[in-house]
Order: sequence, then C-alpha cells, then structure tokens
Amino acid sequence: MIYIKLFLSFAKIGFFGFGGGMAMLPMIYQNAKQFGGISADEFSNLVGISQVTPGPIAVNAATYVGFCTAGYGGAIAATFGVAVPSFILVTLACYFINKFKESTVIKGAFVGIRPVTVGLIAAAVIYMGQSVFTNISLIPALVLVATLVLIGKFKISPITIVLGAGVIGAIFCS
Repeated sequence: MIYIKLFLSFAKIGFFGFGGGMAMLPMIYQNAKQFGGISADEFSNLVGISQVTPGPIAVNAATYVGFCTAGYGGAIAATFGVAVPSFILVTLACYFINKFKESTVIKGAFVGIRPVTVGLIAAAVIYMGQSVFTNISLIPALVLVATLVLIGKFKISPITIVLGAGVIGAIFCS
C-alpha cells in the first residue's frame, strides 16, 4: 500500500512539477514531510546528495525520499512515479509543439510559464535556505559567498565547487 501511495504522490509531482527539478523541490519537500517527517536540515542534505549524484535532481530526490520511507521498493515506486509522467508529458509536448509551433497561443503559454518557473525555483531556494540561514556559521557563510563568486565571476564548474565544498565541510565543520 505504501508503494502505491509513494507512486501516486510522486506521479502528481511529475505531472504538475513544471520548471525542472529545482522548481519541483518545494513539492518534493511537502511529500517528504508527509511520508517521513523530514526536517528542513535533512531536506537540505537530500538536495546536496541529489546535486552530487548523477541524474536529474527530482528523480534523485524522489528516490531518496522513497528509500527513506519504504526501502528499495519505496525508492523504485517514487522514482517511477516522478519519471513516468515526465516521459508521457514530454512525448505529448513534442508532438503538439511540432504540430502547432507557429501558434500565438503556444508562444503566449510559454511567456506565461516562464515567470512561474522562476517563482518555483525561488521557493526551492527559500526552503533550502531555511536550514542554512538559521544555524549559519563562518565556514558555511564563506562557502556560500565563494560559490556565488566562483560561479558568477569565474564560471567554475559546479561539480568542482560541490566537491570542494564537501571537502571543506568534512575538514572544518565536522
């Protein structure tokens, strides 16, 4: 029964979580709290793990929540739940966009969707920021500022920054 609940819950996210993985994080956080009572700190860790593992963040986060809730079966149910709707929607979208690509209605819909996507990503930042900014100390604050500078000014790879931040955290924050 828990597998069906996980699948359906994450399928809802897969169908209505527009804007990509980062935009889906607020909905995943709500599900995670519903199933396992995951705190903001644990969710921040989930996001970190989802960022450093290969694959889409929404799929990785769903797999993590499913595993924490119901083991391997839960991980499979949540992963399929979030991924199958996306596959269906992308297949349908490709068909209709190609068929109606010159439509002003389609162009207008994309103009309307863009700001919502930005808002959903901003909501994800707020959820993740709750744990970071409530217990912030010097080292994490420096890592945050360094990340902004390294990505914004020097265009350093996020992979390098995440790995470096993990090493810094392991050395100075444990």
